[in-house]
Amino acid sequence: MKILSIQSAVAYGHVGNSAAVFPLQRIGVEVLPVYTVNFSNHTGYGAWRGPLISPDDVREVLLGIEERGVLPQIDVVLSGYQGGEGIADVILEAVERVKVANPDAVYSCDPVMGNAKSGCFVAPAIPVLLRDRVVPAADLITPNQFELGFLTGTEPDTLESTLASVELVRATGPRTVLVTSVERPDREDGTIEMLAVDDSGAWLVQTPHIPMKANGSGDVTAALFTAHYRRTGDLADALARTTSSVFDLLTRTHESGERELQLVESQEAYAHPRMQFTPRRVA
Repeated sequence: MKILSIQSAVAYGHVGNSAAVFPLQRIGVEVLPVYTVNFSNHTGYGAWRGPLISPDDVREVLLGIEERGVLPQIDVVLSGYQGGEGIADVILEAVERVKVANPDAVYSCDPVMGNAKSGCFVAPAIPVLLRDRVVPAADLITPNQFELGFLTGTEPDTLESTLASVELVRATGPRTVLVTSVERPDREDGTIEMLAVDDSGAWLVQTPHIPMKANGSGDVTAALFTAHYRRTGDLADALARTTSSVFDLLTRTHESGERELQLVESQEAYAHPRMQFTPRRVA
């Protein structure tokens, strides 16, 4: 499998491609990383150095890849955080060109906007751009519950309302949806859930909630779920494998006391997930 991953990159820590590439490689996926920024560290520190890469420069890198004759081999285009409005056009152009070269290729979009605790942390134009242009072009999306609410103009909280919101966003284009950070008011205390839906049905998985903020964990989740699902087409299995790997990554990170994901130290969790959580069918 080959994944063209168009995302940010940092030298220190693990977000964007700096979070997604290694776990994908560890499960045997060939990744072509294309960077949209090249920062010293993620912006959560409040200070960083390095350049935003202009849309034209990103486009040039993609053109160079195309000139190597690689596009027919691409199985997935993956995108995440979009720092500026111009990069969306570049990503959508890349998706179109890849799908012309390989009609079986899919586009997986993590529509990063924010979360329930922090609110929106992207430029004001980005959520609208994602909702109106990018998400409808995707085959698979991985929003958190907060982002799903914006995409659909709803306030999903219960399982029923979250499922209803998923169906609304599926009607706009993407047939497969992974909802992360699902927090139902009637769930068990100290737990958090993920919900995956495609044409075959819906599956919910619950894990203990690890009390920490982990920048980049969503990028790892989107990457692993996309790869597992693309490889097998088995929604429940992809959800179980991803959940197991990410839970062990977050547990190791929390126990380390470090702020950055213990991405390399957790590599066995990607290659050989313990499968300690069993999704249940909910629709």
